[in-house]
Order: sequence, then C-alpha cells, then structure tokens
Amino acid sequence: MKIFLTGGTGLIGQAFIKQFADKHSFVVLTRNIEKAPAFKNVTYIDSLKGVDNLDEFDAVINLQGEPIFGKRWNAYQKQKLIQSRVTVTQQLVVLINNSTNPPSVLLSGSAIGYYGRQTDEHIDEEFSSPYQEFSHQLCKEWENAARKVTTDTRVCLLRTGIVLSDKGGALAQMAPPFKFGLGAVIAGGQQQMSWIHIDDMTSAMDFLLTTEQIKGVVNFTAPNPVTNRVFSDALAKAYRKPRLMCMPAFVVNAMFGEVAELLVYGQHVVPARLLNAGYQFHYSELQPALKNLIP
Repeated sequence: MKIFLTGGTGLIGQAFIKQFADKHSFVVLTRNIEKAPAFKNVTYIDSLKGVDNLDEFDAVINLQGEPIFGKRWNAYQKQKLIQSRVTVTQQLVVLINNSTNPPSVLLSGSAIGYYGRQTDEHIDEEFSSPYQEFSHQLCKEWENAARKVTTDTRVCLLRTGIVLSDKGGALAQMAPPFKFGLGAVIAGGQQQMSWIHIDDMTSAMDFLLTTEQIKGVVNFTAPNPVTNRVFSDALAKAYRKPRLMCMPAFVVNAMFGEVAELLVYGQHVVPARLLNAGYQFHYSELQPALKNLIP
C-alpha cells in the first residue's frame, strides 16, 4: 500500500514505519524533516501546501498530536492539545473528500481517555456512558473531525491504551523510580490500566488496513488489563527491585494538576472488535510484555 502518514516521527508512527517499510511505501507529514530518520520507501514533507487531494494513496494513518503528559492542563495547554489533533484531522478529511479516487481506509488516532474515569466494568466498543471530563472532550472532538469523511473511505478510530515500548513513551516515564526500587502504587492501586505492547499496536494497525469488516471505534488495548497495583508490582519485578511505596491521590494531584486524573483513575478496556475479527495478540498478558521490553 501507499500510505499517507501524520505523526510519523512519534513513537507509534516510527515503530510502524520501521516494521512495515518493506511492505508499504510512505509519505510522512512532519514538522522537522531534518530530524526525521531515513528509511527506504519513505518520503517526508513538512506542509500540506499544494496538496489538493489524496488520490494517489491507498490509506491514510493520522497519529499527529501534542503529547498529553509533560505540561499542566491549563486553558492554553488544553486548547493546544485539541487543536494539534483536530486541525490536521480536518485538513486530511478535506483532502479525502476532494479525492475522486479516495483512499480505501483512514486510521485516525484517539485514546481510551474517551471513556473518562470508570470503575472495573469491562468496556468494549459498544460502551456508551463516558464520564464527561477533559480527556473525553479531547478524544470526542478528535474523533468527530475524522467522522466528517463523506467518501466511501472506511474510517477506523483507534482508541489506544497505554503503549508499552522500550523506545520511549509511557514506560520511559514510569520506569526510572522502579529501576532504583522507588516505584509506587498510585492512589490505592485499584484503578484499571489498559495497556498494549508496541508490537501489537503496529501489527493491529496493519491488520486493520485490510480488514474491511471493521470500521468505526476500535479499542487498541491488550485483552487483559490490570490494576495499577498489579502493574506496579509487575514493573518492579521486571527490574528485579522491590515495590514498597504508595503515592496517595492528593500527592499525585499536587504534582501534576488536572492531568493526574489519567493516573488516579482508569478504565478496564477490552479490544472486542479486534478479537472478533481474528487478530491474535503477540502479548495478551502484562508480564511477558514487560519481559520482552526490559532486559
């Protein structure tokens, strides 16, 4: 396939290109071509100026967006998080709708934050009672922009959980204290953590490109979420260190502000549509996933 990709220099985009550069060719939209790594079958562009349609592409993968963590969620940062996702999605939708031979599929990013804070209820793609908070608003606006496609292009909305990778992302942010035996359970540890190994993230994306019966919302999580306590203990075990500490919710809130809701609360999300379509996970259980990523 010839694929148009945004967010191609991020964690997921780079992993996807690296895994499938021999199978697909890519045109990647990036803000900094000079820092983009070289791969065969990959061309980088830094603007959509002069692009009128996407007739030449078989698929579009849209992953671009400002990182969620790293800055407090003040009004300015919230708007930046939304616009960094919605604006490029709107531009892609216009180009798809302008195409006389539009791409067959659009994979557009989202996150399980759409569901908001939940209890331990199992959440599949049919779940319809999201908690109304910023993470839900962010994902809803992102998804709604992608839903504006009016061609026959199949639209898949990737509600992604915590992506585990040894190249960065959430694991890199969580790991340092665990490496020194200072890892902690957060806020009692009963909140659910829905995760996915980077290999399954990219393999399932490739699976979706040609699985025509799937469209709409798709949960990108491993089949077996765990509580924060189980996750913390597994991470400590992977680094062969004890896990002795607990971090109360008020401490997390003081440290991170409103973004702490992503740490203090959780969701038990299951990938029903991927499983029903026959996708076989490489890593269904957390411990083997961590063992693969942590030497």
